[in-house]
Amino acid sequence: MDDTAATGIAPGQPRSDADAAALARFDALIRLPLILSAILPLIVVPEQGKPVSIVVGIVSWLVFLVDYVVMTRHLEKYHHTGFGRFDLVVVIVTAPWFLLPGLQVGGFVVLLRLARLARVLMVSKGARRLLSRLGRVGAVAGGIVVVASLVAYHAEHATNPGFATIGDALWWGVVTLTTVGYGDIVPKTSIGRWAGVVIMFTGVAVLGVLAGSMASFFRLTPTETASKPEDEAQSAGTSDPLEGLTAEVIALRSQVESLTNLLSGPPSET
Repeated sequence: MDDTAATGIAPGQPRSDADAAALARFDALIRLPLILSAILPLIVVPEQGKPVSIVVGIVSWLVFLVDYVVMTRHLEKYHHTGFGRFDLVVVIVTAPWFLLPGLQVGGFVVLLRLARLARVLMVSKGARRLLSRLGRVGAVAGGIVVVASLVAYHAEHATNPGFATIGDALWWGVVTLTTVGYGDIVPKTSIGRWAGVVIMFTGVAVLGVLAGSMASFFRLTPTETASKPEDEAQSAGTSDPLEGLTAEVIALRSQVESLTNLLSGPPSET
């Protein structure tokens, strides 16, 4: 309350409209580097001592540091908020301490990076929209996989040793959904194969939705807001069809009268 009363701005809120706009632009730029900075150190471990791994460890930490500095610069008393304190802890703990002799990066640091990434994604409106969309798609796909796998199990269990248990059938369903196709379990009956076809089409649809959603999330495709002004103009122009038609008729009449006056001007003197 004291901080809000002194400045009129709650902690964690942009200091001005310019700061809010700058943060929006920065969020669009930093989103992908943050994800890579949280994931790459899991693949390329800095303490392996290789130059590439050391560079990855340092650069990934710098990305977190820059993000924290920018947030502190544009948000009112960001370090007084829970998110600000957490981000500061992540920056300090995930610093390139591995450069010092005898210090190694532990699993706790890895968890902090992932927690930081999850926090950044969850406060993003685009991420919440993405998770909501994928959650619905995942629920539908999961239901189809379970039902189709059970159908295939009952059709194949008696004659196909690959479907010995319901777990085997579910494994086959998941493998088919992801289009991996190991081929270790193959249905032989017509019912089992049709169940597989249903799962295959579901997998293709899920991959399409996932690709489109990720492209939209990372702004690899035109956003809806880009066409919003044009859509609003069109809707505004067609909100009253009779009024628009009347205006067009009046303008056309005026043009016709002007053209008539030009054509029927005073005759030239002979």
